[in-house]
Amino acid sequence: MNRTSPTRRSLMTLLLGVTLAAAVSVPAHAQSMVSIKGSTVNMRSGPSTQNPILWELKRGYPLRVLRRQGKWLEVSDFENDKGWVARSLVGNTPHHVVKSRTANIRRGPGTQHAVVGKADYGDVMRTREKRAGWVRVEHTASGTTGWVSRRLLWGW
Repeated sequence: MNRTSPTRRSLMTLLLGVTLAAAVSVPAHAQSMVSIKGSTVNMRSGPSTQNPILWELKRGYPLRVLRRQGKWLEVSDFENDKGWVARSLVGNTPHHVVKSRTANIRRGPGTQHAVVGKADYGDVMRTREKRAGWVRVEHTASGTTGWVSRRLLWGW
């Protein structure tokens, strides 16, 4: 028979309690991200096709999942607009959206690298790699590939 000392049991109980408290305070889905996988998807005011359309979202647009309800997800975007999208119309391909007025796309991860393109507020970028405050992206409209400072982006 395997016995545990009272002190060890108390420590294990305390650690389990702390772990459970952390899990309860931040739901697993609270930080999950999805991106639009259809060419154009409607964000609605509620979890049904009967609810009014708030926005039309283009392929790759990243969203933070707030909660799940049946076949629907309540989501928010980089401007903190909230709405609902059908689960079947989103995927897990990482994307970012430009949250600054403009963003330089650079040859490498750092300001010392040459600018190879530009992106504007709201432009969607396919995430390719992340490195120390920089994200290697592919601009979904122009196809330009390069690095953008993470602080200029929102998403994965």
